[in-house]
Amino acid sequence: MTKKALITGITGQDGFHLAELLLSKNYEVVGMVNRQREELGNSLRKDLPEVIQVRGDLADSTSLNGVIAETMPDEIYNLGAISFVGLSFKQPELTSNITGLGVLRMLEAIRSADPERKIRFYQASSSEMFGKVRETPQNENTPFHPRSPYGVSKVFAHHACVNYREAYGMHVSCGILFNHEGERRGHEFVTRKITSTIAQIVLGISDKLVLGNIEAKRDWGYAGDYVEAMWLMLQQEIPDDYVIATGETYSVKDFIETAFNLVNIQDGIERYVKQDPQFMRPSEVDLLVGDSSKAKRILNWTPKVGFKELVKRMLINDLQLQAKIHQIDLQDVKQIINLIDQ
Repeated sequence: MTKKALITGITGQDGFHLAELLLSKNYEVVGMVNRQREELGNSLRKDLPEVIQVRGDLADSTSLNGVIAETMPDEIYNLGAISFVGLSFKQPELTSNITGLGVLRMLEAIRSADPERKIRFYQASSSEMFGKVRETPQNENTPFHPRSPYGVSKVFAHHACVNYREAYGMHVSCGILFNHEGERRGHEFVTRKITSTIAQIVLGISDKLVLGNIEAKRDWGYAGDYVEAMWLMLQQEIPDDYVIATGETYSVKDFIETAFNLVNIQDGIERYVKQDPQFMRPSEVDLLVGDSSKAKRILNWTPKVGFKELVKRMLINDLQLQAKIHQIDLQDVKQIINLIDQ
């Protein structure tokens, strides 16, 4: 029997990777797209034409009730959110409404539509919930101390999921995912900004990389690995919460140096990197590193793509993309890519 999955946030990085994974497992995949994401929905239609798109909005309970009643999926993956931490300081109310209350609306819609509790729900929780960390590494029992409106909203959503699981017997699991990146990462995120700008520097299009705090340390993994963990969570008979991480930490500076070294630029930070106060957060999260031993033990999940390979994949992708945008001979770019692949 073919399973049906509904994915919110399907036009984002994780949504694309997850849709690919589920389609490979012969799921019927439905993606929820709101009006603001219509252009990205058209792009998704070209890349993954098998995905059925429905109109819905995490800010609108009526639309969520309609989407769930219409599709009645076996599994729901809630990846929709205002996901850029920096933006959450500028638009805290919008972030809270979508990232926090949007989850509550979704849980209520499921509870109303599915009295037999057959639907399994995945919530994308975040390592940003730990914020000012109380212990290192962080695991499922580490207290939360969020340092941004985004983190606060994710904590609300996470606790709402735990509450609905316990109060109503709903099959709800939360993945506390640490930073995960890849070729489809949005350009507003620091990792994509780094690889995209360095690609431009190598191709002679740009001469500076402007960033905020480059000392912050993160646990960075590959998005394609992490969506597999999401799927594994909903295959368990008992719902639960899991930290998904590599257990290794690197600074933003490490990420920059790795990318520059891959293209044989040894003094890249000194020559090209400029720091601008406008990219500094009002309150910073200095160090995040996760302990995913529970996921390894129960889900049999471990990350496959290491840090250097992650940077390499993103950099190669951006070199190809920038060459295409600026109509640069791909043969010249292939020489650079061959250097990276050595």
